[in-house]
Amino acid sequence: MTDQIVDTLVSEDVLHRFMLEKAGVRGVLVRLGASWKEIASRAEYSTPLRATLGQAVAASALLTGNIKFEGSLSIEFKSQGSLRLLFAECTDKGRLRGLARVDENEPGALADAVNLARAPEALLVITIGQADRGRYQGIVDLAGDGADASTHEGPSSQLAAALEGYFEKSEQLPARILLAANGDHAVGLMLQPVPGEGGHGAAEQDDDAWDRVGHLTATLSAAEMLATRPEELLYRLYHEETVRMYEPRALEFGCTCSQERVEGMLRALGRTEVEAALEDRAGEIEVVCEFCATRYTFDRVDAERLLTQAETPPSPSTLQ
Repeated sequence: MTDQIVDTLVSEDVLHRFMLEKAGVRGVLVRLGASWKEIASRAEYSTPLRATLGQAVAASALLTGNIKFEGSLSIEFKSQGSLRLLFAECTDKGRLRGLARVDENEPGALADAVNLARAPEALLVITIGQADRGRYQGIVDLAGDGADASTHEGPSSQLAAALEGYFEKSEQLPARILLAANGDHAVGLMLQPVPGEGGHGAAEQDDDAWDRVGHLTATLSAAEMLATRPEELLYRLYHEETVRMYEPRALEFGCTCSQERVEGMLRALGRTEVEAALEDRAGEIEVVCEFCATRYTFDRVDAERLLTQAETPPSPSTLQ
């Protein structure tokens, strides 16, 4: 992807990278439409939980904006509270997926979807998986790191505050992150000073640049984020900072499940568990992907083939 200004800008399901040239600040803006609706339609989410999941999906795309990788980046929230799991993922090809699991019968289930840090043993895990380099994980202890959105100006959440803390610790570079979502759109905005030799940013002669951009950003409301086209939003906020927009990257709903992955899962279970599952399910195992609802079915013949492959040792020729 070349860093060039484009005349025709996409407004939905897109990632925009941009530069505030006078301030020496780089940014990423993500706006999801159809892709987010597809993800949200996969389950009956409550309004608070849907908003939190939408923020997580937008954030997963947002964090891919300034890194080069081949694989996927995921944001995963885990806890022992009523909000059991929140997961969002974006691949280097711009394919998005996400889901949430909540026990709505437990007291405080809806509150946990908004106040992530109140959940017991709450952790936020950011994983970058690359085929050639393995996996890198960063872990944020939400309770311990004090992801408090109450001190934020403008649209925010504990998720945004936690991600800002992650960048501060992992990169020693400040970040400003805004997230908003409703039933139609999920939007994310991230700003960081361009790393320089003598301070936080490249605009070393402009000591007020980062604070100035922060004050401009704080004037943005969640409603405005959700209702405004990306190019218009950036112009409204930062036109005095000389906004340079680069080639946009398309985003779409997409799942990484496959027949091969499901077969590998069954092989890993082993003969005892697979045969027990066949007995319980009248001779057929059905696996349904929680992200895309694709169904994979295996009868006894299929299962025996997979188990035989798993149990057959490699021939001497394959070990040489």
